[in-house]
Amino acid sequence: MTGRTEPRIYTPPLRRLGRSTSLGYAMIDYAGAVLGITLYPWQEFALKHAFEIVGSLSGDWHFRFRTILFEVARQNGKTTLSKVIASFFLNILCVESVFGTSLSLEKAEETWAKVVAAQEGIRELSVDIDHVHKANGAKRLSLTGGRVYKVGAPTRRAGRGDSNDLVLIDELREHRDWEAWSAATASTSAKPNGIVICFSNAGDPDSVVLRQVRSQAIAKIRGGKAFDFGGNVDDDSLGLFEWSAPDEADLFNRRGWAMANPSMGYGFLTEAAILGNIRTMPENKFRSEHLCQMVETLLTEPFPRGSWAAGVDERSRISDASDIWYGIDLSHDRRWLTIAACGQREDGHYHIEVIARRNGIDWAEEWFRTRAPRGVMRLAFQSRGAPVSGVAEQICTIDGVERCALEGPELTNGWARFWDSIAASEPVPEGGEQRGGVRCYHLPQPVLDAPGKSCQLKNMGGGVSLPDRTKSPDDIAPLFACAMAYAAATRPVQKEKRVYESSYAAGSSPVFV
Repeated sequence: MTGRTEPRIYTPPLRRLGRSTSLGYAMIDYAGAVLGITLYPWQEFALKHAFEIVGSLSGDWHFRFRTILFEVARQNGKTTLSKVIASFFLNILCVESVFGTSLSLEKAEETWAKVVAAQEGIRELSVDIDHVHKANGAKRLSLTGGRVYKVGAPTRRAGRGDSNDLVLIDELREHRDWEAWSAATASTSAKPNGIVICFSNAGDPDSVVLRQVRSQAIAKIRGGKAFDFGGNVDDDSLGLFEWSAPDEADLFNRRGWAMANPSMGYGFLTEAAILGNIRTMPENKFRSEHLCQMVETLLTEPFPRGSWAAGVDERSRISDASDIWYGIDLSHDRRWLTIAACGQREDGHYHIEVIARRNGIDWAEEWFRTRAPRGVMRLAFQSRGAPVSGVAEQICTIDGVERCALEGPELTNGWARFWDSIAASEPVPEGGEQRGGVRCYHLPQPVLDAPGKSCQLKNMGGGVSLPDRTKSPDDIAPLFACAMAYAAATRPVQKEKRVYESSYAAGSSPVFV
């Protein structure tokens, strides 16, 4: 079996790609004719798509992307790709400055050394060498015309003070804060064709930069809302090319291997090598490094495996005849406030949806105040021990907002009912029996799907659990707001339902704002 050339997730081109619409074709020619490198099919795909241009090469043009993320499993040839890109920019585009950084200075110097070796070993390129500085910590390749390629450690001083045409960032998963990213990427701002190229395999809960860039790119590709990891990237000029196995892929699923390891079968990376790593590595590490699966699949999921994804229904909506319950919750750092809605569908099952999520808390009172006159708004929330408690109590003083506070046994029992409703969609093996009970369906919303897969639970004793706000890698407020709305909607004491005029427009679904 050979690796899959096309990435599982990628930003589609604006138009048909060819020699007149992408510089990637020229890079492939340069790699073969000048550097003597025969690229793997996936590397050719990466170059063709990542270096798409806007405009015409015979006139005015610029790169479509200013930020590119290549995400692929380890040992698939990322260093070779970096070498080709850096050498092409220096020798064909003749840019003034290339800067490389990685998890460690030594790793960045590895790519630099390969570019230098090619520059020195190829006669046509060697004539342009002005000087090669090989002192530790100050490695620099200087070419005629003021062209420079240097490297630096991933610190807040990375690239600061320079104006770079190309920034190569390896191991983006290791960036735990925005200091190095901000310094390196800001160095391309003054360049009309400045570009930042990132390489990484899957991250972990602390890979805030990688998770932000990936989240925004996927939101741009699929539509929807990007999740917030404390930073922001211009997603209009952002390209993602991700070779990874699907979340549900089994460790021994060779199709998943091929999707995450596009070099498999073309060189030294073989099925036997991957199989050997399964037997010698912890599952979490194997999934991250060889299946390129993000952290949601590395942590223990809050619901039975596959049940959250099975509950996705793009056509799901609350019936016009149903009451609507609202849930509200606040992230543990008090940065993001989320409002959710829950109601019954026509088939008797329930629908949950995030309908508002914004930074800060000041906007929430006005949000409810403008909607309450349209009909009673039942607001559910954790009344004690939660960041949102005080905010919610204040909102409940608004006329038309009905307080549905949950605490103690009502809180834990409500979460348990919500958990059961999600688990009811758990896929069963052939010949197995589907769980019974009422199910809870939801739209594909990234802001809700992230905690739906990664939320960590805290054992409260006696078989009772609740979400753990501090140990969960993603903001659980969207999930918990939905859970509170569902808990209020399914309270055993509420046996009768009254049809009332909801805050939704008749015949429409909630709108994420």
